[in-house]
Amino acid sequence: MKYQKITGNKIQCELCPRLCKLLPNQRGFCYVRRNSGFEIILDSYGYNTGLAIDPVEKKPLYHFYPNSKVLSFGTLGCNMGCLFCQNDHITKVKVPIENCTKTDPNKIVEIAKKYNCKAVAFTYNDPVIFFEYALDCAKLCKEAGIKTIAVTSGYINPKPREEFFNLMDSANIDLKGFNEEFYKKNCLAHLNPVLDTIKYAVNKTNCFVELTTLLIDGENDKYIKEECEWILDNLGDSIPLHFSAFHPHYKFSNKQSTKFETLINAYNIAKNMGLKYVYLGNLSTIETSTTYCKNCNKPLIIRNGYSIIENNLEDDKCRFCKTKLDGLF
Repeated sequence: MKYQKITGNKIQCELCPRLCKLLPNQRGFCYVRRNSGFEIILDSYGYNTGLAIDPVEKKPLYHFYPNSKVLSFGTLGCNMGCLFCQNDHITKVKVPIENCTKTDPNKIVEIAKKYNCKAVAFTYNDPVIFFEYALDCAKLCKEAGIKTIAVTSGYINPKPREEFFNLMDSANIDLKGFNEEFYKKNCLAHLNPVLDTIKYAVNKTNCFVELTTLLIDGENDKYIKEECEWILDNLGDSIPLHFSAFHPHYKFSNKQSTKFETLINAYNIAKNMGLKYVYLGNLSTIETSTTYCKNCNKPLIIRNGYSIIENNLEDDKCRFCKTKLDGLF
């Protein structure tokens, strides 16, 4: 297996910035990567915690083949330590891997084709940690003409990052908050590796990227201006940015759900600073779910939740002023 190094009687996993040094049979922070005694192996390879057919908008991706179906799946564990995890039942609970469903990459592709899915999405937990399983599926998807989507926190080292994102057609990357202390305290991780991943995926690959920030009142809602400034300086004004609502979970179960006013405030800040495609998730209105032309500001894709109620695109362009809409349609 790639991305590992022997250091004395331990093997160091070099997939993500944690660089876990593992004794024989010891598992990494992620739970699913283990020193077998000879190499790091992925115990969750070929296992998943369930398959679902979702609208692509649920990932959330609003500029990647809107209104298409995607086959979604994830496994167990995570290399992030988010205290507010919304999927802690699979990322934090150390259930026996063999209790999961066995579905090899060929079967994943077979199911996606059977249900006419435009893409396969690696989601629910972070595909970085089931790297080999995700990439084997992605390669077969490419051969079958099926698109690939990663929903990830972007906590991955530079070398595997190249291999990973060059096999993805699209990604939604979680930018948990624009503050190092927030990442250290609440995600048990660091901000800069995530920013490096985002810059690489957006600027150096053909993977179409959208960003999501889960807003938590009093925690990461204070850094919206800094986040938007960084996006404008490093990625430009045309990357879609989603602000979504937190609901009490895991070690933040005593926190309050995100107020709608917090989301609207973030939405208005991002729009006023010049970001062209800003959306609200979980708590939203038709206005804050709609895609507007970045030139004439007319509504191009009007949404109600995950449903499209009006589409004003003609050949991927605004039918009012003929400006191309950023994304894949």
